[in-house]
Amino acid sequence: MDFNVKKLASDAGVFFTRAVQYTEEKLGQAEKTELDAHLENLIARADCTKNWTEKIFRQTEVLLQPNPSARIEEFFYEKLDRKIPSRTTNAELLGQYMQDAAKEFGPGTPYGSTLITVGEFQKRLGGAEREFLHTSAINFLTPLRNFLEGDWKTISKERRLLENRRLDLDVCKARLKKAKSAEAKAALWSEEVDKAEHELRVAQTEFDRQAEVTRLLLEGISSTHVNHLRCLHEFVEAQAAYYIQCHKHMQDLQKELSSANGDTFPNAFAVNASTSGVSTGPSPLSIATLPGPSSPSRPPNPSNALESSTLKIEEVKPPATGTRKAKVLYDYDAADTSELSLLSDELITVYTVPGMDPDWLIGERGNQKGKVPVTYLELLS
Repeated sequence: MDFNVKKLASDAGVFFTRAVQYTEEKLGQAEKTELDAHLENLIARADCTKNWTEKIFRQTEVLLQPNPSARIEEFFYEKLDRKIPSRTTNAELLGQYMQDAAKEFGPGTPYGSTLITVGEFQKRLGGAEREFLHTSAINFLTPLRNFLEGDWKTISKERRLLENRRLDLDVCKARLKKAKSAEAKAALWSEEVDKAEHELRVAQTEFDRQAEVTRLLLEGISSTHVNHLRCLHEFVEAQAAYYIQCHKHMQDLQKELSSANGDTFPNAFAVNASTSGVSTGPSPLSIATLPGPSSPSRPPNPSNALESSTLKIEEVKPPATGTRKAKVLYDYDAADTSELSLLSDELITVYTVPGMDPDWLIGERGNQKGKVPVTYLELLS
C-alpha cells in the first residue's frame, strides 16, 4: 500500500511538472525542443491519411447503407462482437410486395402476371445489391476500419508518449539551466548540477528512443497507402460487377415484358430492347430543350416486311388502352399516303400497334390518320 501511495505521488508530481512546462511553452516563457523536419513531415502525412481515411470510410458507409438507424444498429452489433442479422434490401422488399399484389389481383391477368415478372427481377436486383454490399464491406470497409481502430490508435499512443518524453526532456533542460545559474552565483560546484545533468542524459536517451519508435510507425503509413490502394481496386471491381448485373437483369426484364405483353398492352414508349437501351434518335425531351428552329432528321421509313405487307392505315383501330396525347414539335410533311402531315404546336392522339417500328406511331387528328415519327413529338401524360 505504501508503495502504491509513493508511486501515485510520483506520478502526480511528473504530471504537474509536465503541465507547468506545457503551459509555459504556450505562454512563450519556456524553451521547446523541436522535432526534426523528417519526423514532422511524417506526422503531418499521418494526420492527413487519418483524416481522409475517416471521411472516406464514413461516406462509404452512407453509400452502402443510407439508413442511419440501420448503421447505428450495425455499429452496436460490431461492438458487442455479434453477427449482424441479414437485412432485406429495398429491391427485394419491393419485389415481394409486387408478387403479393399479383396474388390479390389475379396472377392470370395481364397486370398480375406482369407484377410477378417484375417482382422476380426486383428480387434479383436485390440479391445483386446484397452481394455487392457484402463484398464491399469485407474488401474495402474492413481494412479502413482496421487502420482507424488498430494501427492509428497505436500510432496515437506512441505519439503521446513521445510528447511526454519531450516535455520531460525540456523540464530537465530547465532544471539544469537553473542549477548552473545558482552555481555561478554561489561560486561553487553543487551536487544539484550533477543530478540535473544525469537526469538530462536519461531524459535525452528516452526521448531519442521514443522518437525512433514513433518514426518507424509513421513510416509504415506508406504500406497503409499501398494496402488501401489494393482495397480500392477491389471496391471498384465489385461496384462494376454489381452495375453489370443490374444492367443485364433490366435487359432481360425488358425482353421478357416485350415478348409477354406486346399483344395485350403494346408499349411504344419503351426503349427497343434490341438496341440495349440506346436510342438512335433524339428524345422528345432533349429536342424540346435544344435551341434553334431546326427539326430533327426524318427517321427512315420502316422496311419491316411484316409491317409493309399487313399494316393498312385505313384498317388500323385505336386500342382500348394505350393511347396518349402528343404535342407536335416541328412541321412534318408526309412522304406518302400512309403518313400524316404535322404542324408545329398542334395536339394529336398517338398509339402503336403490334409489329410496328418503334421509331413511328399512329397519329390521329380528327378524321385523319397516319404514321408519324416519334422524334417530332413530345408525349404528354
